[in-house]
Amino acid sequence: MQRNAEPVCASDLPGRLERFSASALSEFPGDWIAQAPPVQGIARLRAGLKSQAYSRHRHDTYSISVTQCGVQEFDYRGSVHRSLPGQVVVLHPDEPHDGRPGTDAGFIYLALHLDPAQVFEAACGEVGKAWLPFVANPVMTDLALASDIISAFDGPLEPLQADALIQTLSRSLLRNGDSRRSSAKRRVVSDKVVGRAREFLEANCTRVVSASELEAACGETRFTVGEQFQRRFGTSPYRFLLMRRLDRVRSRLRSTCNLADLAQEVGFADQAHMTRAFKSAFGTTPSSFMRLCGAGLALA
Repeated sequence: MQRNAEPVCASDLPGRLERFSASALSEFPGDWIAQAPPVQGIARLRAGLKSQAYSRHRHDTYSISVTQCGVQEFDYRGSVHRSLPGQVVVLHPDEPHDGRPGTDAGFIYLALHLDPAQVFEAACGEVGKAWLPFVANPVMTDLALASDIISAFDGPLEPLQADALIQTLSRSLLRNGDSRRSSAKRRVVSDKVVGRAREFLEANCTRVVSASELEAACGETRFTVGEQFQRRFGTSPYRFLLMRRLDRVRSRLRSTCNLADLAQEVGFADQAHMTRAFKSAFGTTPSSFMRLCGAGLALA
């Protein structure tokens, strides 16, 4: 679906893609990842895959990406999908998927990972839209949305810029979304309950948290907390806790570290436990992720 958009940015998309992709596949003949720490709920990632693939995994964020060059191929919601240069890919929180090159030449993509809580808050600003947006078609041709994604990689992402980008992207998700599916999910969510739950889980992500502890922190039953948490953040309290633990792992992997010690430090039973969880969330092992990061460039 291609929406009519303001001529700003969208009209020069081919040139902007070319600027980002010039000599990229020849400059990086292997597999690599370049990423930046999150800013106001947006994490940026630029990556290229030629021989490596992401195994089936799921994360607790929206992933909105634009294929920069090559063909991006992935399995998602029971079908095989392919994205060509300039097309946008939208993947939803906690939805299993994988990723691989669609041709021998490989592909490069620019991705934004969005905190569902930030998307929810921005979407609520739209009259009558109090739900997490759902886009049924994961691959779309939307020049304005593609340009919005690319703009996030033009330089360092500033906080106010990130806020504006979250709002713009949330509106794009709503416009491209399935309103019938979303309306069916619209129910009251207590900001106090989900806020307390998130704060408690973030503060205790490096240890096992019991359901009774979460109930005590939120003042509601575990089932009420779980149901409302799912509506607001698109994932369960346990998955949210696990992903915050894995975020710490991923952050530490950007520099050399001992994986066995890291596993103990962030609350996993052992290195094997951490490796299984990491691969399930990001589609690659911690060791492979370190190699991919070592082959890429840091984002501004």
